[in-house]
Amino acid sequence: MPPTLISPSENDYILRGVDANIRADGRGRLDYRQVILETGLITQASGSARCRLGEGTDVLVGVKVELGAIELDGVEEDVAEIKAKRGRVICNVECSPIASQQFAGRGADDFNIELTQMLDRVLNGPQSGLDLEKLCIIPGQQCWIVYIDAIVLDYAGNLLDTIFMTTRAALYNTKVPKTIIQDIGDGEIVFDISDDVEGWERIEGWDKVPVAITLNKIGSRHIVDATPLEELTTEAKLLVTVNKNGKVCGLQKSGGGSIDPSLLNEMVQTGRSLGQSLIKSLDEMVRREENDINLKQSRRERVEKLGFFAAT
Repeated sequence: MPPTLISPSENDYILRGVDANIRADGRGRLDYRQVILETGLITQASGSARCRLGEGTDVLVGVKVELGAIELDGVEEDVAEIKAKRGRVICNVECSPIASQQFAGRGADDFNIELTQMLDRVLNGPQSGLDLEKLCIIPGQQCWIVYIDAIVLDYAGNLLDTIFMTTRAALYNTKVPKTIIQDIGDGEIVFDISDDVEGWERIEGWDKVPVAITLNKIGSRHIVDATPLEELTTEAKLLVTVNKNGKVCGLQKSGGGSIDPSLLNEMVQTGRSLGQSLIKSLDEMVRREENDINLKQSRRERVEKLGFFAAT
């Protein structure tokens, strides 16, 4: 991506504001912008969600659950034994060129790959919370493959946090068809997929999926939910992934600046606390939305989605 510049006066203004705990948009150092979250926007997907931070960063995530073969070719024996009993999660993140001029050109491809790998590492690792064994239908043969596709529609800073928030909501909204497994003898197992519209279940462990909290070190302080200008002023970033129990699932430091050990510990604890609060707030949003939809459907009222007009 092409570099973006910031003037010395803008840099100084942001530094002084962060130090005084009054950012340019009126927020404090640890305040998030308003989160607008909605699920079930893509009718052809197994699950979907859209999340927008204020009038800025906007991410749409679609989840598709499909049958697939368990692939064990070229895998070491001990690893194959584990994979034979698990389903798979395949991630893809793409930043639309219209979201920001930073996403135009060949450099955006590397950025897309970096975001995809980050999401993939979390969701396919032991810290993801997802019970991939529940996605296995016939060990060594068939499983459910969960395709997660995220597209960045608009960009105004704090991209990774928004991607993780949206992905978690989309997984909550995802419906996996129930399967009926039968042993017909001689070690042969067959399965059938329920054709009952109500015969579905959520992905086991969706509620244990962590969120990401990106802390930006500016001067001797740190902030969350940075705007693009604040990101340009950032000396170093610390990404903290946290689950609902407050367990830190991962840390990643980026940027050329250093972080003092005492400040590092403070940033980790801040990320841990904010992560738990954010998860609680997000879960309340999606559950409230689902309850409202169920209530309207029981009354045979029309269910309307805000969709792409959510910020208007």
